[in-house]
Amino acid sequence: MRRFLRAPKLLAPLGLLTLALLVPAGCSQNPMVLQGQVQKSQQEQLALTRQNEQLQGRTNTLDRDNQELGTMLAQSRQRAKVLEDEMAAVRDQLTDVTTQLAKAREERDASDNRAKAMTASMQRHGGVTISPNSSVQQTLPSIDLPGIETRRDGDVIRIVLPADRLFDPGTARLRVGADKLITQVGGELARVYPGQRIGVEGHMDNAPVSMAPYRNHHEVSVAWAVAVYNVLTTQSRLPSTALFVTGHGANHPVYSNGPADGQQRNRRVELVVYPERVGG
Repeated sequence: MRRFLRAPKLLAPLGLLTLALLVPAGCSQNPMVLQGQVQKSQQEQLALTRQNEQLQGRTNTLDRDNQELGTMLAQSRQRAKVLEDEMAAVRDQLTDVTTQLAKAREERDASDNRAKAMTASMQRHGGVTISPNSSVQQTLPSIDLPGIETRRDGDVIRIVLPADRLFDPGTARLRVGADKLITQVGGELARVYPGQRIGVEGHMDNAPVSMAPYRNHHEVSVAWAVAVYNVLTTQSRLPSTALFVTGHGANHPVYSNGPADGQQRNRRVELVVYPERVGG
């Protein structure tokens, strides 16, 4: 029993010696392992940093794109608002034009009815005697006045006096020297067509009326015709019994009202020679 009890005591120093030899050997390899781990960690951190920089660059690019898209969207909305406002204005203009046309038709019909009533009344009361004059229908008048248009319209002769030569802009007030032009035309009419019935017709373009105190195209056209009528009856040899005044407003344009020159040429006073003679 004693032999077996001593054996463990001899083995214990050998185990401790072996452990003592192994521990320094393991400790001598730890710095290299740690250095490798540190390098690997640094490489991973560097890769993550680069990825972060790339992601940040993409984020900045997306931010700029979003800002540009936001600006474009705002501009598109603004353009859409402008177009919407323009369409609304066009709709309002169309409504106004439709209303003006309807009113113009009513005023034209009323004017025609008044003219017919006046003619019938004159014939009933014997104020004038109207007889046909076929010579007017056979030849055009020979009126040689610069800048004055003369044209044949069916069985009547029309002498056109441009409004810009007669009136101050935007008024029914005669320009300086306009009365001289009117009396020249009146004298020629009295010479070529003595005793003929002559209408003094005012005409306008379709531009909105902004001439106080006149409220519409018919009032302006009548005012223009009356101004010319007054000069003819006071400063020419045409008798007042041979003349009558009519305002057609914008109902009878002879040129397109689209271009400005067309509108200008539609603003006029026409002296219309009829194929009837007037006797007292």
